[in-house]
Amino acid sequence: MSESSPSTRPLAGRTIALPETRELDRLAQLLEEEGARTLRCPLVAILDAPDEEPVLAWLRTLVAGGFDDLVFLTGEGLRRLVALAERHGLRDAVVAALGRARTITRGPKPARALHELGLAPTLPAAVPTSAGVIEAMRALALGGRRVGVQLYGEEPNRPLVDFLEGAGAKVGVVAPYRYASASDAGRVVALIAALADGGVDAIAFTSGAQVDRLWQVAREAGVEERLAQGIARVRVAAIGPIVVEALAARGVTAAVVPEKSFVMRRLVNALVEALGPGAAR
Repeated sequence: MSESSPSTRPLAGRTIALPETRELDRLAQLLEEEGARTLRCPLVAILDAPDEEPVLAWLRTLVAGGFDDLVFLTGEGLRRLVALAERHGLRDAVVAALGRARTITRGPKPARALHELGLAPTLPAAVPTSAGVIEAMRALALGGRRVGVQLYGEEPNRPLVDFLEGAGAKVGVVAPYRYASASDAGRVVALIAALADGGVDAIAFTSGAQVDRLWQVAREAGVEERLAQGIARVRVAAIGPIVVEALAARGVTAAVVPEKSFVMRRLVNALVEALGPGAAR
């Protein structure tokens, strides 16, 4: 079966900006296979915690049976915890401890990270947000329970921690990774110019941190008005409610949001539907 020519693919003639970092090549490849031109500008890098000792101490508490419940907010965080455990010869003990504890997950990504270890979440939150985790845990008897919480980046997540402590739990948080700038500010300003000048049809956000960085650079460079102009003229795509909320906080409505499973393929399918043949140009 012969491949379709570039001009007949559904996203032919469309340019899509990608702030993604971790799965940038994968996402770009999927879009380019549909005929799109991609404008790559990774906005954030994901790095291990600068001091591994607090993370290692949390893992040792886990192995020693110090947590009854575990809350995983991201797949990235769980994978980095396991990677650190492996570097210190604790992987098997950590996986065994994960299997003994009651696990609560926010969304499909931490659930997938557990499945990679041969485990499954005890309680997946129906709504993949911190508020969804709180709602899922509301019916649990938490008094006296020891709850380990893997944070989203370095965000302390006071609403979740306050809820758990208010319910009588003893909480131990861990931040196994942090966000850092990926592209230099000049490249980000160039991305903003491309949005404002009409050189882009859509921009696809995959994390709230990307939204934060784009607006931060715009503010520091004095081009917030240009960013507002650019965002208003393109289709804004977002994976998951966290990203949708980060955009809404800045007055931006995500017009393209894949349903149910927040994975790259679904994002691409949603962009094809929004921008493909028959869609308004």
